[in-house]
Amino acid sequence: MILKDAILKGKESINEAPRDARLLELTRTTPKVMIRILSMSLMNKIESAKKVTHNEEIKAAIPTLAGSIAATLADATLDKFSDDDTQFLKFHGIYQQDDRDKRKVAKEYIFMIRGRIPGGVVPPEAYAVFDDLSNRDGNQTLRITSRQSFQFHGIAKGGLGPLMKGINDALMDTLAACGDVNRNVMSPPAPAMDGIALEVRDDARSVSAALLPKTRAYHSIWVEGVQLNLEDPEHKDFVDPLYGKTYLPRKFKTAFAIPPSNDVDLFTNDLGYIAIVEAGRLTGYNLTVGGGLGRSHGNQETFPRLADLVGFVTRDQLTAVSQAVLTVHRDYGDRTDRKHARLKYVLEEKGVDWFRGELESRVGFKLQSAKAFAFTSQGDHYGWAKQADQRLFLGLFVESGRIKDHESYRLKTALRIVIDRFKPEIRLTPSQNLILANLDSGNQAEITAILAAHGVPVENQGTLLARAAIACPALPTCGLALAESERYLPGLLTRIEDLLGGIGLAGEEIIVRMTGCPNGCARPYMAEIGFVGKAPGRYQIYLGGNESSTRLNRLFRDNVKDPEIIAELRPVLERFSKERNPGERFGDWCDRVLLKEAAASH
Repeated sequence: MILKDAILKGKESINEAPRDARLLELTRTTPKVMIRILSMSLMNKIESAKKVTHNEEIKAAIPTLAGSIAATLADATLDKFSDDDTQFLKFHGIYQQDDRDKRKVAKEYIFMIRGRIPGGVVPPEAYAVFDDLSNRDGNQTLRITSRQSFQFHGIAKGGLGPLMKGINDALMDTLAACGDVNRNVMSPPAPAMDGIALEVRDDARSVSAALLPKTRAYHSIWVEGVQLNLEDPEHKDFVDPLYGKTYLPRKFKTAFAIPPSNDVDLFTNDLGYIAIVEAGRLTGYNLTVGGGLGRSHGNQETFPRLADLVGFVTRDQLTAVSQAVLTVHRDYGDRTDRKHARLKYVLEEKGVDWFRGELESRVGFKLQSAKAFAFTSQGDHYGWAKQADQRLFLGLFVESGRIKDHESYRLKTALRIVIDRFKPEIRLTPSQNLILANLDSGNQAEITAILAAHGVPVENQGTLLARAAIACPALPTCGLALAESERYLPGLLTRIEDLLGGIGLAGEEIIVRMTGCPNGCARPYMAEIGFVGKAPGRYQIYLGGNESSTRLNRLFRDNVKDPEIIAELRPVLERFSKERNPGERFGDWCDRVLLKEAAASH
C-alpha cells in the first residue's frame, strides 16, 4: 500500500503541476505506462535510500557508548557480552574474541585490549605496569601493533576490569583505540637527531587529544566501576560535540611523517601530515586525506587506496583542519554499508577538488599549495645510535611484534630488567619493533651484556628479510582471520631465504608483509611481496610495492596453496636476479617489468 500510495501521489503531483505538456498527455492517455515509469523510478529511489546499518542504530540509541557493559562485567555467571555490547566495547579499546584453536571443543571467550599510545611513546613506569598486567591477566606476552600501540591478548572476562583499571592507574588509557572514531595517532618513532621529531611528536599528541570522544562512559565503567544511568537526561540526550550522536561511519586513522623516511606508511591513513622543514625549522605540514587499505574478497567496490595530497597547513591550523577533515567523514561517509564506509570512498567518488572546497568552507580559510618533499625509505634503525642530546638509543628487532620469552630467547625478561634498572623511554614503531631511548652512554656495555645473557643480540638482529617483514596476529585470536599470519610467516620467510640463497640473492632485502584476511592490518598492499589470507592454507600474492611506501602493489596470484608459494615465486625471483638494473629493488623491478607484462597480456 505504501508503494501504491507513493505512486499515486507522484502521479497526482505531475497532473497538478506538469512541467512538460507531452508528459501530461502521456499520463492522461496511457496511465498504465506512466504508473510503470513512476514505479520503476520509486523502486530505484527506495533501493538507493538503503537502511543504515545496525551499528548506526545502536550508536543513536546509546550515544554514550555505555551499553550494558558495566552490568555484564559485574555478572560472574556470564562469560561474554551481548552482540551490541561487543560493538560498544570497541570504542573502549576492547575486542571480544574466542580461541579458535579450541572451537572444536567449545567456544572459549577471550578479549584483546589495545592501548591508546600517541606516537608509541611509553614511559618506563607504564611499561612496567603493562608487563605485569600481561603476566597476571593476559597470555604472558605483549604485542606491538602496526600503529605503535600495545595489545594484550587472551584476557578472560574476569580479568577485564582489573586490567583496564591497571592501565588507567598507570596514567595510560585505551579510549578510542578501536571503534568508529579516530584511532591511535602515529608519528616517527626515532629519537630526535635534530629536534624536529620532538616537535612533530608534540603535534601528534595535540591532534590525538583534539579528536578524542567526550563520553563519560569510559571513566565511569573502567575507573569508577559503575554503570551509567542511561535514563538520566545528561546521558540519554548526550551528543558528542565533535562526533555527533552516531560518531563516524567507520574507523579513522591519522599519522605524521618526517621526510625522507615514511616509516608510518603515511599514505595509508585517512588523515596524514608530512612535516615541512625550511631553514632548519618546522614550518608546517603537507596535508594528505583519503588513504586506507581494507578490502573484501570478491567485492570489487572495496579496494586499497593511497591518500591524496590536498595542500599545506601551518602548525597553528592543525586542530581546526584535523577536526574538519574528521567531520567531512562524519557527514559524507556511507552509513548503509560498513564495507564502503571509509573516508577513502568519499575522496574516490567526489574528488580531491571537491574535498578541498568542503574543507576550506569548514575551517574558514584557504589552504596553501603543498610544498616540495620526497620520501625515499621506511623501516627502523637497529642497534645503538646517538641522539641529538648526545645520549643513546637502542633499536631492537621484535619478531612479529610479539614481546615474549621463548626457550633461550628471553626478550620479555631482558627488557623488564633493562627498563627497571635504567629507566629508558620506550618507543613502539610502526614496523612492530621497539626503541629504548634516552640512555646514558656509560650504561651501554651493561645493557648489551644483560640482553646477551638472555639470548637477545644487539648486533646482527634477525635477517634482512625478517627485519623488513610485518604480520598481523590472525589465528587463533582474530575472528576475521581466514588463514594464518603471525604464526606462519617466520617459517615462510625461512623458505624464501633458502630460495634467495639458491639463486644468488642471499642477503637481499625484500619487504614482505602478511595478513590473515583482506582487511590489511599489516599493510600488505604496500609491500614488495604481500600475502593476504583467502582460506586456510591459501593466500593471494601481491607484488610491486616500493621501499618508500608510496606505491600500491598489485595482485599477482589469487589463490595459492601453501606448498605452491615457493614454486610461484621462484621463476619471478630468478628473472629479477638476471634482469634487474644495478641496485634495483625487487618491488621496483616487478612494477617496471613483470606487472606491465601481465597488464599487456590481458
